[in-house]
Amino acid sequence: MKKILLTTVLLISLMTQAQQSPFRFGKNSSLLTYNVYSYGATVDTSHLYLELFPDYYCYYDEPPQGNLIPGFANELSFVYFDNDSLVLTLNYADTSYRCSSRLSRSDIEWTSRTEADGRTRHVCSVNSNRLELVMQDFGGRNASPLAYYGRLDGVLVEFWCNGQLQIELARVTRQVRKATAISADLPRRSVSHRQMNAVRQQRMIIRTRLFDDVQLCWGKQDNHIEKDIPFDSILHFAGGTLALKRVQLPVLPSHYQTFVEIHQRSNGDAYDRTGSLFVVPMQKTHTFFDGINNHPDSLPAVVARDGRHFQGVAASDDYDPAIEIVRFFTSFGVGKFNDRVKIDGLAWEDENYYKQEVTELSGCLQGDVLIGVWIGNYDGSGHRVTVDLKSYPNDYQWDFDDARSEVIPLFNTCNVLEMAGQNYGRLFGTDSLTVRFGVREADRNIRLRYITTGHGGWDGGDEFNPKPNTILVDGVPVFVFTPWRCDCGRYREWNPVSGNFWNSMSSSDFSRSGWCPGTATQPVYLDLSNLEAGEHTITVAIPQGEPLGESFSHWCVSGALLIER
Repeated sequence: MKKILLTTVLLISLMTQAQQSPFRFGKNSSLLTYNVYSYGATVDTSHLYLELFPDYYCYYDEPPQGNLIPGFANELSFVYFDNDSLVLTLNYADTSYRCSSRLSRSDIEWTSRTEADGRTRHVCSVNSNRLELVMQDFGGRNASPLAYYGRLDGVLVEFWCNGQLQIELARVTRQVRKATAISADLPRRSVSHRQMNAVRQQRMIIRTRLFDDVQLCWGKQDNHIEKDIPFDSILHFAGGTLALKRVQLPVLPSHYQTFVEIHQRSNGDAYDRTGSLFVVPMQKTHTFFDGINNHPDSLPAVVARDGRHFQGVAASDDYDPAIEIVRFFTSFGVGKFNDRVKIDGLAWEDENYYKQEVTELSGCLQGDVLIGVWIGNYDGSGHRVTVDLKSYPNDYQWDFDDARSEVIPLFNTCNVLEMAGQNYGRLFGTDSLTVRFGVREADRNIRLRYITTGHGGWDGGDEFNPKPNTILVDGVPVFVFTPWRCDCGRYREWNPVSGNFWNSMSSSDFSRSGWCPGTATQPVYLDLSNLEAGEHTITVAIPQGEPLGESFSHWCVSGALLIER
């Protein structure tokens, strides 16, 4: 509050001085310092600087200090009065960019009025936002750090957006320094505004191409690894329906948000298929890679009451199942079959695109990581998939804090080794699935990340019938969730060869148990932070439907604990 009062007193003093006589800028240059607020005048978040010279001025944000993130650029904006131009510059260590435009604008309609204190308030509306620029006459000098709104007479003293103060002139000081002390040379590459924005954004993103147009189909010979898994080589398993890659992922500060982007299109398979992107933990004696590299029967199994063995689905003291990152579903033939069927009023999309935030899984998406992608199908051409991991900064500092996140895999019945002989998740017909896990004294913010989808593609199958999923902790029901998607008709443009029925419905339109053709399934979360330190159990129970002839229902469920320490 004291800071605000002092700033207000200082500003009033400056305004009074300006009204009594022309403002006394430095002979060579003057430095104008602005306070920049995020939520009105109660939060002073940063500063903005403007260097004013006789025939031009330069403005820039307060430069951050310390160890900065990769892709940070020193940005400067120059306004030249003699040729009415605004030049934006983006300066990196290896290259620089510039774009220029006219300073004067005719596309913004201002409503202006002169107030009692001599200031002029200019008001306009941009993208449904009410903008107010308050200008003050200081001896005929013109300067504004918001030059992209056009040329206005005077010096900017306040900027309001939707009734909240955003920018405020704090002080003016004389100086001899010139802008060339900040940027030795003007940029070397000329680009458009659009291109500059793209450069600014893209260079700050940390990205890893995990899979580049990889083919997932039936009929490829499986790879087999005798020694260490090589880095950055694509290995195929389960007859070619599963691709595996060992990558070295960067370790990032906790302020980064991480997303997975998946591009998928049919290369010959016309049906909606289950897909999964997953990490293979390699810390325990037995790993899911044993089943990938050899046979699913080499994995620890859960034995159901009916005698069936479900390989590799549950964690134990010496084994971890795969950690599912994204569960996605192909559509009916997008890409390959776009020319097969024509329907008036529908234009088929070229591919399926899935984007999902996975920041919570950062603990298993850094360092040496074995990652796989799978689409279940028996087609010789199958599908093509591209997968990117992208991390976006929320701060300019490359600083690491003491917070640590950990991902503990518990169970995964998504049978990504289906084409190698792994059983479908049919155990819920006779059993529930129970896994033991431990909680330590230092564990905080414990959550279960749970992904579930029901399958059984006939009228009575679990794909088309809502079924509650019950989560029990230490034998006590704590969460009941019925996965159901009723918006599948929204994705008709991604399903060119979906079956069309007499009533104008398409098979891709029907609601399903937690998924739609052409979409990714969203995880749900269960807060377990109130658990005491020690050993606990978690149980998944689903009323799986009865089979009909050769048809049967099954459930793909995966669960992992998210823990902070």
